[in-house]
Amino acid sequence: MAREQVHPDPAGDAAGHGSAPRGIVVGVDGSDHSHCALVWAAREAERRHRPLHIVTAYSVPVFAASGLDGGYATVDDSVIREGAEAILKQALDKVAGYSIDVDASVENGDASGVLLEMTETAELLVFGTRGRGGFVGRLLGSVSSALPAHAKCPTVTVPLICGDRLGETTQDKHVRAEREKSGHQPVENVVVVGVDGSEQARVAVLEAAAQAERLSATLRLVCAVPQYSGSLAWVPAPMDREALFADIRVQLDAGVAWIKSHFPRLDVETQLVDGSPIDILVEASRHVELVVVGTRGRGGFAGMLLGSTSDGILHHAKGPVMVVPDRDDPRLADRPSFGPMLGDS
Repeated sequence: MAREQVHPDPAGDAAGHGSAPRGIVVGVDGSDHSHCALVWAAREAERRHRPLHIVTAYSVPVFAASGLDGGYATVDDSVIREGAEAILKQALDKVAGYSIDVDASVENGDASGVLLEMTETAELLVFGTRGRGGFVGRLLGSVSSALPAHAKCPTVTVPLICGDRLGETTQDKHVRAEREKSGHQPVENVVVVGVDGSEQARVAVLEAAAQAERLSATLRLVCAVPQYSGSLAWVPAPMDREALFADIRVQLDAGVAWIKSHFPRLDVETQLVDGSPIDILVEASRHVELVVVGTRGRGGFAGMLLGSTSDGILHHAKGPVMVVPDRDDPRLADRPSFGPMLGDS
């Protein structure tokens, strides 16, 4: 059974319960969306043998006074806080059957700011795509890029559409309609990671490999090459594109040799496809355990994910998506010794 603790006061107490959370952090607001994220996070905490910290946040609204005296009036936050604590209690009850240590806290402040601060110490941050009210509902709204793009640890977004694979039900009419249209989608025990030749993508590959190992899953490196446009418009003939694909295959094979040197027991495969990287990854998310991408790239597609086309992957994915921030990793140093790298000139 889970060890349950609720710490409504962000300042903590004398026992030190208010210290920065470590392990897996998940944001909840009581919606079906956050329930899916909560279940995914609890399973991940169990896989990693790490503690789970459940958090909800609220801001007390301030209203301009309409009387002659002017000034401002604030709402008593006791009712709001009681509601937030009830959400946490419901969340704690939901994960009580997992073999993990769990605690929870109510935070007063902007939701995205609260979670970003927690990523300074957390191992992983998990949240839903939408919700109701002031917490998860804002995470992928006007601040859709803030959390994945600026978080200090990897983030996982869990869409409501994949709730059935987590044993969760929903009455959301849009989700139900899409499920009826697409039918049952069997989930392969595969972790897909997008690669584009950037060092940021190689960092994402290392994180994806670790995740595949936890799941005893196959790691699939996907490189999608869009049709001629923008920087590719200079390609003069189809033969050049065929040569490009041949070069990429050689470089992907070298990448496989590199990753297997660090994860020797891992099954690794590659997929080189012709088409829109965003479309390819969104479609893959329907039937794999996890899609992993980096926060930036130089060329290919990772550079687009959290820029103007962030909606394409984070808002339209049909399964969990992990975004891995750029960071130093000593394992990157030996990659050149395994052969040519994507992105080499």
